[in-house]
Amino acid sequence: MSAVQPTTASPLPSPIPPTADFKQDSQPQQNEKSEGGDEDTTCTNAENEKAEEQELASWKLVLLSIALCSSLFCISLDGTILATAIPKITNHFNSLDDVAWYGSSYLFTTCAVQLVFGVAVFEVGSLICGTAPTSAALIVGRSIAGLGAAGIFTGAILIIATNVPLRQRPIYTALLSSMHAIASVAGPLLGGVFTDHVTWRWCFYINLPFGGMAILFIVLFLPSTTPPQSNFGWKEKVKAFDLIGTFFLIPGVICLLLALQWGGAKYPWDNARIIALFVVFGVMMVVFIGVEFWQKDRATVPLRILKDRNILGAVWFGVCMGGALFIFTYYLPIWFQAIQGVSATQSGIRNLPSILGLVVFSLIGGGLVTAVGYYTPFLILSSVVTAVGAGMLSTLKTNSRIGEWLGYQILLSAGAGLGAQNVMLVPQVASAPTDQPIAISILIFTQTLSSAIFLSVAQNVFQNQLIRNLHSYAPDINSSFVIQTGVTLLRENFSPEKLPRVLEAYNEAIVQTFYVAVAMAAASILGPVFMNWLSLKTSKKVESQNEEEGVRNAGTNSGEEKMSNHKASGPASESSQAL
Repeated sequence: MSAVQPTTASPLPSPIPPTADFKQDSQPQQNEKSEGGDEDTTCTNAENEKAEEQELASWKLVLLSIALCSSLFCISLDGTILATAIPKITNHFNSLDDVAWYGSSYLFTTCAVQLVFGVAVFEVGSLICGTAPTSAALIVGRSIAGLGAAGIFTGAILIIATNVPLRQRPIYTALLSSMHAIASVAGPLLGGVFTDHVTWRWCFYINLPFGGMAILFIVLFLPSTTPPQSNFGWKEKVKAFDLIGTFFLIPGVICLLLALQWGGAKYPWDNARIIALFVVFGVMMVVFIGVEFWQKDRATVPLRILKDRNILGAVWFGVCMGGALFIFTYYLPIWFQAIQGVSATQSGIRNLPSILGLVVFSLIGGGLVTAVGYYTPFLILSSVVTAVGAGMLSTLKTNSRIGEWLGYQILLSAGAGLGAQNVMLVPQVASAPTDQPIAISILIFTQTLSSAIFLSVAQNVFQNQLIRNLHSYAPDINSSFVIQTGVTLLRENFSPEKLPRVLEAYNEAIVQTFYVAVAMAAASILGPVFMNWLSLKTSKKVESQNEEEGVRNAGTNSGEEKMSNHKASGPASESSQAL
């Protein structure tokens, strides 16, 4: 097995993408090692297998896994615990129009500095969120927490890719994702309990003890590695971060998020501000793509990696599926609390079917891929089932019964569970070992970025449709007053005569927001359809055969070189032999 070596001493900072020069330099070393013949090759393979067994049985790996699980639990809990607290937060700050920013500010900074910072910064952001005096301060805290969360999941996946055989990785990936599953179950419940009985600020304070333990374990037990780029000068290392590309990417995406947030709600679409934001976004993206071509393998998104149809298909699937799921994560609790009038705690309980379904079907999907060996059919099935489940949720009405919203959630989560984690196997199977770290990073980067963008799209659709629906259902009610009213205060601020019309407008706005998720889930099928059908069971055999063939070729080439060197004479031949 060709394992991916961690590129840093920590799973949190960004791996420096291997350059073409390094790849070329590494090949002669392999040839030199193989000149000893079959005996040396047998010994080397035996040593590698023995080392792999020792590495997997290491007590440090167990403790490090606990640290990684704790880190993933923190960032997963942060993503789900806030969903049920958002309605109460909108009451506290009178900030219904800031809902998307509570999610997108976190997601955007997470992907903008993917793999640069770690758990410590995440803890600082959580502390700021917990003490935020205003909605703006909360958004800033979420942004800082996003900086810290960047790279944690990627680093965990890379460690799994390093230490676990390819055929067993689906199970281990599912084990890591179970931290997200546990946090997904605990998050809405804890968020509801904190919001109803203590304060929503504890949704952020709770990260501090878990993050502290993770930092301690990572510092103590993370094995130190020496990346091939460790001999590079500081200038080369700075270039590897693609600061120029990041300089154009971040402002460009911020302009896009602002345009999507403000367009049609705060300002008309033909307003000069909105047009200017879209223009600046377009210019920044054109320059960013140009920089990526120029940077080549040092780019934030190396375009060479995206030329692989499998990676491109995985990116498309992740972008569409991530955008769809985050819309339901944020707006389904709003539907429960606004339309059904339940508390934050009850909202978390009613959201459990989708969370438990995601847990169960993630494990089932990982087991099926391990047994069958192919992930592509399960990604296709994931797209179909998720689209159907999303479509059924978009039929919810103010009087929908428990069987409807419960069954639809299970259907949605079943589809998402079959593909959400299995898509992470694509770069591990389809990419060369030296490209796997950056391919995984690109997949997570684009999935996180799309979640931030489509959450802003959903917010724009929700707010615009709410205003339009209020004009239709309740023309005598001030739409601005409804938007400024917190989600959970609707029944307190409107009379029994007006409330049904307001709820109807609210329900239609949320359902129309779900249409965006339906479209994204349906479009995700184009990704796996575009992929090759690669088997996890044969990849290891092919990899082993290629290595053996490479050793035989290297031995043949070395023998020919020795014969030619005997025939040649003089300094030139000695120089040639040295080269």
